[in-house]
Amino acid sequence: IVHDNKDLFVWTAADMPGIDPKFIFHRLVICRDARPVAQKKRKMGDEKRKAANVEVQKLLQADFIREVTYTTWLPNIVLVKKARRKWRMCTDYTNLNKACPKDAYLLSCIDRLVDGASGHSIFSFLDAYSSYNQIKMHPCDEEKTAFTTEAANLSYKVMLFGLKNVGTTYQRLMDKFFHKQIGRNIEI
Repeated sequence: IVHDNKDLFVWTAADMPGIDPKFIFHRLVICRDARPVAQKKRKMGDEKRKAANVEVQKLLQADFIREVTYTTWLPNIVLVKKARRKWRMCTDYTNLNKACPKDAYLLSCIDRLVDGASGHSIFSFLDAYSSYNQIKMHPCDEEKTAFTTEAANLSYKVMLFGLKNVGTTYQRLMDKFFHKQIGRNIEI
């Protein structure tokens, strides 16, 4: 079945068309009195630098990031050791996140989800591949996601884990996309 419908599945990040920005995109609302912060570039060892370069190449190939100049917000990347001696590249958005107010959109209540699922004999759980990365950043906010590497300053074209309020943007997408099904045969 999967082979016959392989065009319906994503096999690499580059295969993802993403969500049409006319449907939803992520905005960064920054407090008026906030001052942009360009963090001092941190040194990293050879192993981390190589891992960062590999990750940056993957992100460029997937068209998730682009090179930028003249940025005002500029955090460092941080590499965190994962299982099996691999590295995860994160961006230190501490300063940017402090400058953004909390989005008051309500996330799903776990108790409601559990109660809604009770009494059913069959459950299915779905997890979207790189789900946050399928939502585009608003073009005006892309450069605010800039980060620095040894080679260049880059910014995200897609929403990424680590920015404030991305969970509420994703919840909005799910609520908007599945609004006719929620409470009938789906819980989000």
